[in-house]
Amino acid sequence: MSKAPRSATANRDWGSDESGTSVMHVDMDAFFAMCELARRPELRGLPVIVGGQGRGVVLAATYEARAFGVRSAMPMTSAMRLCPQAVIVPPDHRRYSDVSRSIMATIGEITPIVEQISIDEAFLDVSGARRRLGPPTAIGARLRAHVQAVHGVTCSVGIAKNKFLAKLASTHAKPDGMLLVPAEASVPFLRTLPVGALWGVGEKTEAQLARWGITTVAQLADSDVATVQAAVGRVGGAHLYDLSWGRDPRPVVPSESERSIGNETTFGTDQSDRVAIEARVLELCDKVAARLREQGVVTRTVALKVRTNDFRTLTRSRTLDGPTDVARELYRVARELLSAVDLRGLPVRLVGVRAENLSLRTGMAEQLTLDEASSERPSVQREAELALDAVRQRFGSRAIGLGAGGMSAESRRASEALPSRRDDALTTPSPISGPILVRRRTT
Repeated sequence: MSKAPRSATANRDWGSDESGTSVMHVDMDAFFAMCELARRPELRGLPVIVGGQGRGVVLAATYEARAFGVRSAMPMTSAMRLCPQAVIVPPDHRRYSDVSRSIMATIGEITPIVEQISIDEAFLDVSGARRRLGPPTAIGARLRAHVQAVHGVTCSVGIAKNKFLAKLASTHAKPDGMLLVPAEASVPFLRTLPVGALWGVGEKTEAQLARWGITTVAQLADSDVATVQAAVGRVGGAHLYDLSWGRDPRPVVPSESERSIGNETTFGTDQSDRVAIEARVLELCDKVAARLREQGVVTRTVALKVRTNDFRTLTRSRTLDGPTDVARELYRVARELLSAVDLRGLPVRLVGVRAENLSLRTGMAEQLTLDEASSERPSVQREAELALDAVRQRFGSRAIGLGAGGMSAESRRASEALPSRRDDALTTPSPISGPILVRRRTT
């Protein structure tokens, strides 16, 4: 969801002329939270926050929670201080991904020119769909009705002559609305907005412009371009000046595929035990690999993210010898990256693993790793992890996990001495050569 400031004085009706307005921006409303309300309707009307307990962050919040000042990416501790009566719901990323893929598939039936920019928003160029489906407002209304009827979530739609204006329009249509900004109304619409509504204007840039007496889009547009460049730099100033007049030449570029797949987690307490950190990295590699296999893609690059307790964030990445969707391979590289990170003796607050440089597995010429080449059954590790996928599909994502078989012998011995972080667990060897599978008891 856009975090750009909205204007309280902005008109909600700028006219009905749809000629020259073929760019749409579709943005789900509080997407994660709405997905939860769809399957738990008893929570409707209540302040609901999707996020982890302890020191996690807010992933989404209903508008009832936002009324108390709760915002996405806010620490959960701060959110609970603002809204102690909120209902906390743990995230279900698999469900959100499933709903997102279904919605994006529906959007793809409208036009092939779809640029998905996140799990819950996309740009569409509907110029080629007008004759078949009608004007953009009719297309937007039909899409919004379908998404709500099928998935129980709402979305807001902005329609304008370019991507910049369409995104601004969807922001002002929220929640659960649609706003058309006719081509001739582009500049009048922009002149009602604060300068912070322009793409690229964050708190620092907004403060720099304010020192030059520029606090609204109208003031920026009425300034000499040289003045704006003096305030924020030559390139940035020219860009903001063009935006203030509604100029954005970028086309809607169809998204070919998801660029990366990743997971990250925040420790309940800052962690200095390297073995415990490695164990969490293994869990993340297991999740990432499962998502790769689910989507039928493989990765060639593994990236590791580490945040220390002073909020310093370190990232490292490495390109693999060959593409893979096997957690053991991801973990081998991620653990090596972790060992090379200089933590300066500081405990770790957060770790994350991301698979990048993705490609479809179908038709891929498979290159064996050294481990696989020396094995009697080259695909044994992947077969074992596919078995995990089947168990999770039937019994839930927490039914079974990748155990210490993916660790080094030293790490495995140390991890066995650690108390269980969540559920009681029985660790048993896999019936086939490969990882040790952890079957979690549920109550």
